[in-house]
Amino acid sequence: MMAPDAFPDEPTGPFEPPPRTFEDGRGRTLALRRYGETLDDVAAERRALVAMYDDFDPADRAQGIPPSNGPAVRTWLDGLLVDAAIHVLAWDEDAVAGHAILVPDRTGAYELAIFVHQDYQGAGVGTRLIRALLGAGAEAGVERVWLTVERWNRPAIALYKGVGFETTEAASFDLEMALRLAPVATSPPSEDP
Repeated sequence: MMAPDAFPDEPTGPFEPPPRTFEDGRGRTLALRRYGETLDDVAAERRALVAMYDDFDPADRAQGIPPSNGPAVRTWLDGLLVDAAIHVLAWDEDAVAGHAILVPDRTGAYELAIFVHQDYQGAGVGTRLIRALLGAGAEAGVERVWLTVERWNRPAIALYKGVGFETTEAASFDLEMALRLAPVATSPPSEDP
């Protein structure tokens, strides 16, 4: 958890919120959607999310997450799928390809986590997913976002820097990074002729 004064002064963005579709670097058409907002059956959506994590390569775990066994995955997701958190999923038809989360902390900032299934890594899915999550966060009024990343995870660090995160602290094993989101522009009310 970061101190409120540790965030950059200048906001970054704007980011386009979901829903939307895109073609990844391997020619697959994926959809970006908020968790629980577009499917009629949230239980089916949760099952698809659990299936992604059940098939997640343990070698791609970072900082001990996601858990590597079924019951632990379900318990972990139960803790994340709370009303105050913001989730965006990348869908390849009916399969989840990636999951990004903003979880509120006690200071009013949000911690970011992102997981992209190994079959979709290196194809631009993570970049699109994190940008959509930041757009959803800005739309929900989130201003401050932070994360920690293992300092040897160069692809993740490049992704975070590419969307505007700045390093705020460098501990022995982890980097702490943060950004301030640009507020969502609102259109002035239109005048009737």
